[in-house]
Amino acid sequence: MNKGLFDGFDSVSTKQWKQKIQFDLNGADFNDTLIWNSNEDIAVKPFYNADDLKKHTPSTSNISTWKIGQTIFVAHTEKSNLKAVDAIKRGAEHIHFIIPSEENISIEHLIKNIDTDSISIHLELQFLSVNFIKSIHTLPGKKNISIAVDIIGNLVKTGNWFNNLTDDFSKFETSFQSSNSININTSLYQNAGANMVQQLAYALAHANEYLNHLKLNPESSASIQTIFTVSIGSNYFFEIAKLRALRLLWSTLASEYNINTDCYINAVPTKRNKTLYDYNTNMLRTTTECMSAILGGANNVCNLPYDAIYHKDNEFGERIARNQLLILKHESAFDKVKNAADGAYYIESLIEQLAEKALELFKDIERNGGFLNQLKSGTIQRKIKENATKEQEQFNSGERILLGTNKHSNPNDKMAEQLQIYPFVKINKRKTLIVPIIEKRIAEQIEQTRLKNEKQNEIDN
Repeated sequence: MNKGLFDGFDSVSTKQWKQKIQFDLNGADFNDTLIWNSNEDIAVKPFYNADDLKKHTPSTSNISTWKIGQTIFVAHTEKSNLKAVDAIKRGAEHIHFIIPSEENISIEHLIKNIDTDSISIHLELQFLSVNFIKSIHTLPGKKNISIAVDIIGNLVKTGNWFNNLTDDFSKFETSFQSSNSININTSLYQNAGANMVQQLAYALAHANEYLNHLKLNPESSASIQTIFTVSIGSNYFFEIAKLRALRLLWSTLASEYNINTDCYINAVPTKRNKTLYDYNTNMLRTTTECMSAILGGANNVCNLPYDAIYHKDNEFGERIARNQLLILKHESAFDKVKNAADGAYYIESLIEQLAEKALELFKDIERNGGFLNQLKSGTIQRKIKENATKEQEQFNSGERILLGTNKHSNPNDKMAEQLQIYPFVKINKRKTLIVPIIEKRIAEQIEQTRLKNEKQNEIDN
């Protein structure tokens, strides 16, 4: 670009832009016509410029090239290993194993024939066993393996500790000495209906509970790895800003503890907006969600198969999900430009506002006893439910649109015979310490009605 290329053009102020737009509106009110408010109480304007920024947010230039992830639920060690090896041959660069139990599980056999020098492995444990974790760290010649045990995440999801607060934190601290990592799974908050400010604040407060309980060693604190698992929704630019704001907020909190201010982000599309009917639209949703994750600076992106809510794991759905990422990376040049969102006035403004609002909410949580205390009192659950109810009302009224479900639906679409797994919230009555936070898709109510009518029509005919 030649120096002085734009010297012949006068700069245009925010006031001048607004005056021009107001003139073109022919008397309509600028605020009422062109500004809309998000559920995070952020007023979105029709244009942004440098006047909207208080400061430039830190770049994510230190983020390595994002990796194509594959999520595998481990029901059988050998079969899961074969699936992982096959996925790697087909383009996967990161394997996320979800391990429900330590019974009959051999990590050595699970990662057999996987080159962990080039392929990163994330082990999400849905149980708490210090000996199991220690055994992983003694594996010879294996690196790039991270272990996730989120005891607070388990409490949030199930309403109970694995054992009890004292025992869980004692075992967590012991396992931390081996792994030197903290794992925070925030996807539940998004899938349950929390808005983005809440997701960020709860992620920070969730992490802060761990930091408060750990006896940090100054010599090793700089090497602590903090891993966030984050669900990404379909509000494209907001989701980019959400991930950038998360890094900014974590850096702020971590610096207060004198620990590593960088964090590692695993991103996955949300389940909340996925639909049973016209299910192919889920591929469009997950594509833009993965794009947001990439531009937001996620380290790994594990796509969600379009049929995940009603089909058991299957090769076709998983291959399509992986191919979406392969196309983004190798055909759409999403691995060629880092930090593409840097300097975009709109996104930078969203980052500032989301971070500021989330920090205020985080401070409020800490002033009122912290995250665990607010979970015990039900405050966190109530706030998420309030926003989830608001989103549901927006969907029911048609203000929030899911194509193929509450707009442009196909009345001839039949799903009753295709269900392999139950796609709706399951209620299991049991005694819990706190009210659990439950994931719920926004389309569930209308889908249940359609399924009921579908089955009734079959009976009538």
